Amino acid sequence: MKKKVLGIILGGGQGSRLKPLTSTRSKPAVPIAGKYRLVDIPISNCLHSNIDRIFVLTQFNSASLNKHIKNTYTFGNFSGAFVDILAAEQTPENDGWFQGTADAVRQSMQHFTAYDWDYALILSGDQLYQMDFNEMVKNHEKSNADISIATLPVNAKDATGFGILKTNDNNEITSFVEKPSAEELGDWKSDVTSEMSSQGRDYLASMGIYIFNRELLIELMENKETMDFGGEIIPQTIKTHKVSSYQYEGYWTDIGTIGSFFEANLGLTDDIPQFDLFGNDTNVLTRPRFLPPTKISGTTLEKTLIAEGGIINASRIERTIIGIRARIGIGSTISNCYVMGNDKYEGATEIEQKRKANIPLKGIGDRCYINNCIIDKNSSIGNDVKINGGDHLEDIDTDLYTVRNGIVVIKNGVVVPSGTVII
Repeated sequence: MKKKVLGIILGGGQGSRLKPLTSTRSKPAVPIAGKYRLVDIPISNCLHSNIDRIFVLTQFNSASLNKHIKNTYTFGNFSGAFVDILAAEQTPENDGWFQGTADAVRQSMQHFTAYDWDYALILSGDQLYQMDFNEMVKNHEKSNADISIATLPVNAKDATGFGILKTNDNNEITSFVEKPSAEELGDWKSDVTSEMSSQGRDYLASMGIYIFNRELLIELMENKETMDFGGEIIPQTIKTHKVSSYQYEGYWTDIGTIGSFFEANLGLTDDIPQFDLFGNDTNVLTRPRFLPPTKISGTTLEKTLIAEGGIINASRIERTIIGIRARIGIGSTISNCYVMGNDKYEGATEIEQKRKANIPLKGIGDRCYINNCIIDKNSSIGNDVKINGGDHLEDIDTDLYTVRNGIVVIKNGVVVPSGTVII
């Protein structure tokens, strides 16, 4: 399988809807679940499917992503496996940025065609799901398709936010509409399984996961007028080629906004989460770190995931993700939060100097109350800070924090003074 398929992961644009989390890093490099990066999700899905030649395409704030890829995905010298970053670059043929998903692939084709492969598997870098791509490839071959698109049954409410597909009895896609209005949906119901239909999920949405036959992809990329797969290439090729639907019914979410990012992370704290971090064959792969165990003292924990290397003295933590090297002080209460942690520890000398200067240490101080909040990496929150996110807060952007849909996002590396109140 691995010699047949080349993995191509699209890193996305500036990720403006995920700001401020993407202010200093690319979207695939955003930390998720306390110890991973978003890019680890599609890469792990590929590697578990024995697809081990993977390119990640990006152009914005790619330094931390480069570092993560380099430190994580190393293979034997003779295996032929790799995960490589391809950032937008000026060449005699192309002198500008990627203008869309298809343009990103087009500008990188000379790197892809240097390898032998029958199929290109094109993925998004900002989705949370677990899929065996072997099954999708088998379905692609069995149906003798030119292109296969992974599709997800959705309900009428969600359908207006997706590209919606219509299929015939052979699961061949016959028509496509991008983000239809509620009034348009009547004609777009598809045949789905009885389980999906019972849930009202009668519309097939494109998941942005594609398989292209090699020669067809090369041919399509010669047309420099098309910039996007979903908006241009897919609607055009449906009329001229055999495009098949591969229906997926598992958990999948698009992490494109602060709200979806927040809910996807907190959903991992459920008793039986929809995304399984603990499966033997579906575990998420990431950078190995040589960190001590997290030390917890005097803390009541409820539905909380805690990564390694932390020092936790909080009073109570509930429905929260705690990232690597996190520090939380005595008497603090944290609920409905994602605390990303720190990239490194503060040394004894640095701690002593900060305390003398009355500067908060990295992490969360004593006697804080924090609810409905994302705390980005390397932030320093002083003592007696009160943050209560919720629908009562209006969207705002300040030097220290951003509010989006009631979620307070403390920015990367900022210092929140003791006594600060955001309610």
